Amino acid sequence: MALRNVTFSIEAGEHVAILGPNGCGKSTLLKTVTRECYPRFPDLSRVRIWGEEIWTLFELRATLGIVTNDLVATCTKPYTALETVLSGFFGSIGIWPNHHVTPEMEARARELLRFFEIDHLADRSMTEVSSGESRRVVFARALVHEPKALVLDEPANSLDVRAQGEMRDSMRKLADKGVSVIVVTHHLPDIIPEIRRVIALKQGRIFFDGEKRELLNPERMEELFDVPVGVEEEGGYYTLWLES
Repeated sequence: MALRNVTFSIEAGEHVAILGPNGCGKSTLLKTVTRECYPRFPDLSRVRIWGEEIWTLFELRATLGIVTNDLVATCTKPYTALETVLSGFFGSIGIWPNHHVTPEMEARARELLRFFEIDHLADRSMTEVSSGESRRVVFARALVHEPKALVLDEPANSLDVRAQGEMRDSMRKLADKGVSVIVVTHHLPDIIPEIRRVIALKQGRIFFDGEKRELLNPERMEELFDVPVGVEEEGGYYTLWLES
């Protein structure tokens, strides 16, 4: 889906959800941010990250951590969890013979494994961990450079109930630590309580941009998804269901 007249900014330290149905333009927006896609009319379009329009890929990785489902799948290789986290320093998957891992790098990687409560997996192969554990390892990998923000694409995709809970706990820990959490999703429970702002996309345009409590109600959600729905909030989390 092409994006049209999409304009918004996210402040440092702000937590935001980008919400919308399948095909609304979420993936295109994410690929624009990660420089996989470029504007069709560059003279009429601007994408600035931390105020800059031109980035090298390595510099971008150091300031903006990104976790996608494709990346999680790519990281499921016969490397240990520690090697996978360390590979974030080199932009690779796993550690290669030409990589020089310093004691400081290893200390940082182990610190992140402890932060996500998976340090016991340090020597375990990524092919032997659960899907929730694998995702937390990839979270840690994305944070080795201490980026200012972490972008999570459909973070609960293919996770069971327990793994979804672990993933959301990890997101909340990051938010509490001061890392901007930007969640791209169509699934309301992915919007952790720390996220107060929602940008909703529909048919390639911004449908809504504001406080989540103004959007996450049955009337507005029915407009966004074009089906009758129910919405309920409990403990800071929202759930949505299809009305019969």
